[in-house]
Amino acid sequence: MRSADLSLIFDMAREPRAGIAAALAALREGRLVGMPTETVYGLAADATDPRAVAAIFAAKGRPRFNPLIAHVATAEAAAAIAILNPDAERLAGRFWPGPMTLVLPKAAGCPVADLATAGLDTIAVRVPAHPVAHELLRSFGRPLAAPSANRSGHVSASEAGHVAADLGDRVAVILDAGPTPIGVESTIVRLTGDVPVLLRPGGVARSEIEAVLGRPLAAAVQGGRPSAPGMLASHYAPKARLRLDARDLRPGEALLAFGPSMPGNADDAVALANLSPTGDLVEAASRLFSALRMLDGRADTIAVMPVPDVGLGEAINDRLRRAAAAR
Repeated sequence: MRSADLSLIFDMAREPRAGIAAALAALREGRLVGMPTETVYGLAADATDPRAVAAIFAAKGRPRFNPLIAHVATAEAAAAIAILNPDAERLAGRFWPGPMTLVLPKAAGCPVADLATAGLDTIAVRVPAHPVAHELLRSFGRPLAAPSANRSGHVSASEAGHVAADLGDRVAVILDAGPTPIGVESTIVRLTGDVPVLLRPGGVARSEIEAVLGRPLAAAVQGGRPSAPGMLASHYAPKARLRLDARDLRPGEALLAFGPSMPGNADDAVALANLSPTGDLVEAASRLFSALRMLDGRADTIAVMPVPDVGLGEAINDRLRRAAAAR
């Protein structure tokens, strides 16, 4: 155990029992916990406690109209807070535990605080695959609201150090399980009508979901009140501006590269990070947020090389477009 700005940080490879015990104590007191998942680190609180949920919004500076995901340990626990239709059961059977969030009608008597669902009659629910998250959820026995553990709108946290840097003493306990293996947030699918809708691309590719459902996903209508996290036009943003689809490098820019081919003047970059020198989209997704954080502050503009918009590339490009949007 160590401390950073009064947060207790536990190395989960060395002290898993002490870390889980400290996190459970904090959650029962209505405090916040930095929880690793397979996607990014989450800022977890008891989803059934309105004051604890309010603490998430206050710590992140998050707009209260932006709903949170309720994390649970099992599909059975999900069925206690949401109504799973046949499509939901098919997707849950294939992708849970894993990086898949389903937006579903609330179940009768759903105990999740209205603030967590932004007063909507739907709820976003996920069963994460990370062993630390699973143990915490199983031991706590109630849903955990857990958006990404960073300041609202900033680059998401894919390492425990990112959580401490962004949130400091606003989070009581951080469970450090190393870098997150996927590195981008969960895919969000809304199943509240006849047509399934992809609200946010993420750790499960569109093609995999469509193969299970046997039909295409509709596109989300942008604008208006968000019905799920990650739908704001400006999100995941570093302080530096992003110049997307860059095939050259301009003076004074940092370079976020992808693949083996580089601009001829890449050596002139103020700073350089390559998401995947071999062009591997899985590797690129896992490195995205760490690379943006590393380049941020090194230059006023980050030139971003093109990333193929297939598979996990759809999620990577979604994050990059939102990071580059007007703020």
